Amino acid sequence: METQRCLNPGVCACNQSKSDTVKDGIATDKAGIFMLDPEVIRRQTHNVLTDATILDLPNHYKGKVRDTYSLDDGRMIIIATDRQSAFDRALASVPFKGEVLTQTARYWFEATRDICQNHVIEYPDPNVLVCKKLDMLPVEMVVRDYMTGSTNTSIWPMYENGAREMYGIQFPDGLKKNQKLPDTILTPTTKAVQGEHDAPITATEIVSQGLLTQELWDELAEKSLAVFARGRELAAERGLILVDTKFEFGLDEKGDVCLADEILTPDSSRFWLANSYEAKFAAGENPEGLDKEFLRLWVNERCDPYKDDIPEIPEDTLIEFSSRYIRLFETVTGLTFDGQGSETSTLDRVRNNLAQYHL
Repeated sequence: METQRCLNPGVCACNQSKSDTVKDGIATDKAGIFMLDPEVIRRQTHNVLTDATILDLPNHYKGKVRDTYSLDDGRMIIIATDRQSAFDRALASVPFKGEVLTQTARYWFEATRDICQNHVIEYPDPNVLVCKKLDMLPVEMVVRDYMTGSTNTSIWPMYENGAREMYGIQFPDGLKKNQKLPDTILTPTTKAVQGEHDAPITATEIVSQGLLTQELWDELAEKSLAVFARGRELAAERGLILVDTKFEFGLDEKGDVCLADEILTPDSSRFWLANSYEAKFAAGENPEGLDKEFLRLWVNERCDPYKDDIPEIPEDTLIEFSSRYIRLFETVTGLTFDGQGSETSTLDRVRNNLAQYHL
């Protein structure tokens, strides 16, 4: 088979070639998708990266999923942990999650850099991005192609409750859950501080409240739609539907717009399997997804995630969740996720690979 060039030689968690043989816990499913043995994932539950505190690095900030460090020279270190959040709450830790997020975003940053520059400098570790520090803009650009969602900023829950005007957009009666929208739409939200909730906002309000100038809003809207279109096209070539996503942007030292954070990952986007979508939609069932919605729906079926305590998530559910993230990475990139782990803890590996940045 054709050899795939690794995106991160030396430290990336992906093999550089594919094989049709079962080896080292890696096999293929009936569709030829490379799958990691669930038992390999199960073993990693004892080596998840939940705390990325490194005392030798300066200016530590712990977010919901990522730990960041600001260096004095204007660079930032972003460590994607295995923490899983949803509904603005911490839910659990998922094996290999931080690695998958970092490497999936890496693929998309490279695939869209001709549309919009990004903050990437280098990748010293599978879980780590070193990037330019940006002046982050105070809105999240959410792009949607389908009537779906399960959070309180998603259009389906609001539509189901009777709303027909959302984000300044008028929606017709009669739409069904998971239906393709007539046009791709932008539904921006404010960026809440940690522990609070993002809130819907319209383009007019963004400008009138002084969050962005009209010129800057127009540029973000244009770039968001263009990056989404590229993602939709490449996803379709791989048998996936890019349903929706969110982008974050910042301004660099020259005042130029840059993509930041993560792009088109299973945390920030919904991806459905194209070959089963029509049948699932016709039957009124949720599409087969390779993204965060799997866990959102699991929680929603058991409690009100905005009011109740979240029940403990079983290990088997987290392993299935991890498998979906890994499958998305492999489907999108064409690379095989190795994920064998090592005797060294993930945190020790990260710390060692970041030694050059220590104080």
